[in-house]
Amino acid sequence: MKILIATDGSDFSRKAVEKCCEILGKESGAEIKIISLVERPMPMANEPFAISGEYYLALEEDLRRQAKNAVSDAEEIIRKNTGGNKLSLESEVLMGNVKRVIVDEAAKFKADLIVVGSHGRGFFNRLMLGSVSDFVVHHAPCSVLVVKTETDGDKE
Repeated sequence: MKILIATDGSDFSRKAVEKCCEILGKESGAEIKIISLVERPMPMANEPFAISGEYYLALEEDLRRQAKNAVSDAEEIIRKNTGGNKLSLESEVLMGNVKRVIVDEAAKFKADLIVVGSHGRGFFNRLMLGSVSDFVVHHAPCSVLVVKTETDGDKE
């Protein structure tokens, strides 16, 4: 089985990684790819007080560092909880639109399953902000496991 795990380093993503380990158990021969994404910060067109280009470069570098930490943490959880020796594990930090890249990477990896966490936003917040997990569920080329936490659910 080929599993793509998308993580942003949040507690929600951590729960998704832990649930994936729980499902796999210790005797898995799965191929797992962990990805974390960085969306390039876009300068506002009409900033009254222009922010220097160096600021955006520093911000992007910080986002990359956070993404690298997220995949490293997920790798550590998987190795600890599955024994780590009977599975293929790779990770990558990618750039682009989070929703689209997850779906595209699943197709490229030929994933059988995508695992993502749910941030637990209610209906109206999802409507305004969009939902990565909702987009992935509706556009993925394979099955999707959206892991919810105890506090998730429509709150509106």
